[in-house]
Amino acid sequence: MKKPKVRIIATGGTIGSVGHDRMDFVNYPATNIRIPISQCLEQIPEIYDLADITHEDLFSAPSSSLGPPEWIQIAQNINKTFQEDPTIDGIVLTHGTGTLEETAYFLHLTIKSSKPVVITGSMRPITALGTDSHLNLYDAVMVAACPHSAKRGVLICLNNQIHSARDGTKSDPLRPETFKSFDLGLLGYADSDHKVLFYRKTERQHTLDTPFDISRLSNLPRVDIIPVYAGVDGRMIEAACSWKAKGIIVAGIGGGSGQGDFEAAALKSMEMGVKFVYSSRTPTGRSVPTPKRQALGFIFSDNLLPQKARVLLMLALTISEDQQTIQSMFDKM
Repeated sequence: MKKPKVRIIATGGTIGSVGHDRMDFVNYPATNIRIPISQCLEQIPEIYDLADITHEDLFSAPSSSLGPPEWIQIAQNINKTFQEDPTIDGIVLTHGTGTLEETAYFLHLTIKSSKPVVITGSMRPITALGTDSHLNLYDAVMVAACPHSAKRGVLICLNNQIHSARDGTKSDPLRPETFKSFDLGLLGYADSDHKVLFYRKTERQHTLDTPFDISRLSNLPRVDIIPVYAGVDGRMIEAACSWKAKGIIVAGIGGGSGQGDFEAAALKSMEMGVKFVYSSRTPTGRSVPTPKRQALGFIFSDNLLPQKARVLLMLALTISEDQQTIQSMFDKM
């Protein structure tokens, strides 16, 4: 029986990091050593039973160093790979967990294929006792090789769990079970009996159904996230505007509210053309539109977390600056 064909694209992160010794679970970034994906795969020979694997090192960096220019390069690389080699059945992307969910959601909105794209990482370096890097990479290849993974958008796979890129978020700085989909739950499992099991699909638009074309982009409009907290004023909004932000995501309290000087600064910036999206700093629930704020020009993120609302607003601004058009995107994606 012919094996599925899977391409692994490595970008760095903990999954390939080298620590000081086997008990180094925390201080390994100080070594600044990451091994290439070929050496990672040498430690998991069983992975070749799953698929015909090819691989490349696109970046070798911590996740904090991967931002909009790198997201675009990754998406362009994946789209080009699918276009140039239609025999590839799926792609695995390795990534640092710190900003993995942001890259994942960007790809969820910009990959132009229904084939599986699976993102994985690890919470413990590959040199650590009990590392999760081996099994997470194995599971990600298993999911990417599974035909049932197609047409589900970009997937996040760690700790035997499969999450939608829209919903999965990092919830703990150290534990292997860090990724959660708080509101709606995970999609399925890459389980211990070597089966890929799905229990639901995401209903929101992704991949082929979105209007975003990043084929000629090299960067995205600047969008900043500003939190609401007790005693907040408008100075951070003013600072963001001074650095030419095209949009601002409010990580608000409750349903996304901000009061007094904060909202006055927001209204002033909107007069200058800055787009404001209300999100919430709470991990579950929706940011609900109110007639008053809609009339003032505010946009609402639905249940997207602030860091993911930022990704969508950046992409939306490459197409339109119309409030209703952008709101429609948040309602559908």
